[in-house]
Amino acid sequence: MGVRRVLAALAMLACASAAHAVQPDELLPDRVLEGRARTLSAELRCLVCQNQSIDDSDAPLARDLRLLVRDRLRAGDSDHAVLDFIVRRYGEFVLLKPVIAPHTLVLWGGPLVVVLAGVVGLLATRRRHVERATAPLTDAEAEGIARVVAGAGDPAEQSPFA
Repeated sequence: MGVRRVLAALAMLACASAAHAVQPDELLPDRVLEGRARTLSAELRCLVCQNQSIDDSDAPLARDLRLLVRDRLRAGDSDHAVLDFIVRRYGEFVLLKPVIAPHTLVLWGGPLVVVLAGVVGLLATRRRHVERATAPLTDAEAEGIARVVAGAGDPAEQSPFA
């Protein structure tokens, strides 16, 4: 019986749609424009919450940005023109997905550099470990092992590496 409840809960979670903060008075009567507004709103960061799109945020500034997007669309702006207008006004930080440009190369390339450095470090460490494991025994180590194997005493009492 418990498994059925868990499966039912998982099914309900999978079917649940994302909650949007868009208020009914913000909706555009034209479904095509409203769809474009929703798409654009999903690409813009709430400057208050910073981890949500303006479509998902209840912050007053997010509402203002949603209304601004809809006003620009009603004025006939293209999607690109709307995003450009908002970026000019609020800066690139407002974009949830940063642009690929020379000044953002560190942002885009940094994770790749860190991963590559980690791989090189792991390979170097492994190479050193293999070299140490395959190094020949010193004369003192060989003599000590020979004494233990020959039974020259209790192996617990004498160390071949002493």
